[in-house]
Amino acid sequence: MPITLHELAKAAGCSVTTVSRALTNSDHRVNQVTKERILALANQLGYRPNMTARGLKMDRTFTIGLVVYNIASPFTPILIRGIQEYLRQHNYFSIIISTDWDPELESEAVHQLISRSIDGIIFVEPWRDESNKTLDLADKPYVFVYRLFNGSYANSVVLDDHYGARLAVEHLVKLGHRRIALINGPHDWNSSIERLAGYQDVLAQYGIPFDPSLIEEGTWEVQSSYPAIKKYLAMQARPTAIFAANDLMALGAIYAIQDAGLNVPKDIAIVGYDDRDLASFSKPTMTTVCPPSFEMGKLAAQLIVDRLENQKEIQDPVRIQGTLIVRESCGAKQISIPPEHYISHTNPPEPLIRRWRGKI
Repeated sequence: MPITLHELAKAAGCSVTTVSRALTNSDHRVNQVTKERILALANQLGYRPNMTARGLKMDRTFTIGLVVYNIASPFTPILIRGIQEYLRQHNYFSIIISTDWDPELESEAVHQLISRSIDGIIFVEPWRDESNKTLDLADKPYVFVYRLFNGSYANSVVLDDHYGARLAVEHLVKLGHRRIALINGPHDWNSSIERLAGYQDVLAQYGIPFDPSLIEEGTWEVQSSYPAIKKYLAMQARPTAIFAANDLMALGAIYAIQDAGLNVPKDIAIVGYDDRDLASFSKPTMTTVCPPSFEMGKLAAQLIVDRLENQKEIQDPVRIQGTLIVRESCGAKQISIPPEHYISHTNPPEPLIRRWRGKI
């Protein structure tokens, strides 16, 4: 038989109210030493909250729906891991539905989740915000996380693309480059707009004239960089550095420059964006802007749990800043990258792998 809350309180020598607050991270503060003792004792005695009873009492299911727009995105698994880690720590369960960019599937997903009495929904890499009208009518909280493709919404955790672009371009300026090209994404994507603005702001800050001929539009795919590089190499004064608005286009730029018999970074320096796995094993390895996807997932989950547990309102977008990872493609001395940067959020933890192999 699992231990009850009353039995745990008795074992801890505390009131049921104190134990409950310690276990649920309530806004009512509990002495940190007492809280840690209660948590350790709960783990030792195998306490598990009775979610059915708790749900009936609070008219909740402790279930959060995740509407995922592109399950194949390299960022989605990491975001979901961050979301689920936080939800699990706070005794919430999640249901994941992939919509594959289909507006009808998205609308159906929202209605299906509401019909199952979920407490709220997190939209992962949302394309649009029309479904939240249904959520507003159902009085369900919702949070958008990662990129917003067509604007900036309230109730969102988003990557600060303006800041990320500034990091990339300022790094190139500080390396001595003055003729810096930009291979951007589609012009009507919010990410492209923000990254162009960051690029232009750095040029203005350092007194570098803006040259529209150095701006080329890609499709986020590798091959879309080739026409841009062909144009740049034909210029009388070609760029000495390129900021590519994602790593795939940066990789395409590296390939195209190498195909022309030139060297990266000796002839043209490259900085990408996204820090995909390919960035650490391309030749040369790629300097890029790394988004904190795992942490963004955790924050999105925290916002929706705070709304449910503590009635905290979610309003303005929360913008999260990435970090610059310096590797070989920019020509700078590679900064020592801490081992934890390469921890995979999509593979089992190493202790678990060793256990499976019978080594511990």
